[in-house]
Amino acid sequence: MKAPVGIIDLGTNTFHLLIAGYQHGTLKIQYRDKQGVRIGHGGISKRIITEEAQQRAIRTLLNFNEVMTQYGVEQVYAYGTSAVRNAGNRNEFIDNIRLQTGIDITVLSGDEEAAMIFDGIRYALNLGHEQSLVVDIGGGSVEFIIGNGETVFWKRSFEIGGQRLMDMFQHHDPILPEEIYAMDLYFAEQLQELHDAVQVHQPVTLIGSSGSFDTLSDIYCLQHQLPQSEDDPETPLTIEGFYAIHHELLTKNHNERMQIPGMIELRVDMIVVASCLIRYLIDTFGFTRLRVSGYSLKEGALYRLHQTS
Repeated sequence: MKAPVGIIDLGTNTFHLLIAGYQHGTLKIQYRDKQGVRIGHGGISKRIITEEAQQRAIRTLLNFNEVMTQYGVEQVYAYGTSAVRNAGNRNEFIDNIRLQTGIDITVLSGDEEAAMIFDGIRYALNLGHEQSLVVDIGGGSVEFIIGNGETVFWKRSFEIGGQRLMDMFQHHDPILPEEIYAMDLYFAEQLQELHDAVQVHQPVTLIGSSGSFDTLSDIYCLQHQLPQSEDDPETPLTIEGFYAIHHELLTKNHNERMQIPGMIELRVDMIVVASCLIRYLIDTFGFTRLRVSGYSLKEGALYRLHQTS
């Protein structure tokens, strides 16, 4: 058996660690962790990663190093996404990480991020021949991919992630109707290329990738007494179930949202604007089917490693 590998996704809101080992020539996931590091907090709108955010990142990565040592990890693949690629001080951030943790970060372009996410989705789900719209809502960017089990027809990353939307629009808690209306206008303006692509390719299913979709699915499963595991590649969520949760999120403040079974501190604030984006996509494009993939960028990286091993 080859030594396990570590894959780290340095998201704008959350850092993810995945450890996988080779068994009989196949990579098997051995360990998962996610930590709310929020490297976009306080700086993403200024295109910087603040000193406080850098220190949180370093502490988290040092903890990840300890875990990877326990598992005998010899190779680490770390990927920076929106907050890192857009930061004016990204080179300083990357150098500090390398100096203090020994971890080298590969900064993904928006297209590279979207492609890796879609690989993770294909790893998790049987997409078949029908075209789907995949959406991955991060703290800094949102990736959209239209494809099926064989082909990617269109992909694009937009810098409209949850932390950016909160900074721009969510100034009250609960969020105000006029803030939601302003966000809808912003979506219509910013997502014109998505509108054009959907018109051309006509995807029939909306597939949500990890993040806020995971929490929405967790809430739905608890409401309906449905079994689930964090290792499940796909978890349940219906259009009707989403709308019911969405309306509840809009009427509650932070503390009230935390009382919703299935809610986690990591998502409790950003899930409001993320839910508004999901509602916009369903309403605008008329999706009648919703799927949730537990796999995303880090599993896409694992899939690529498996393909080249």
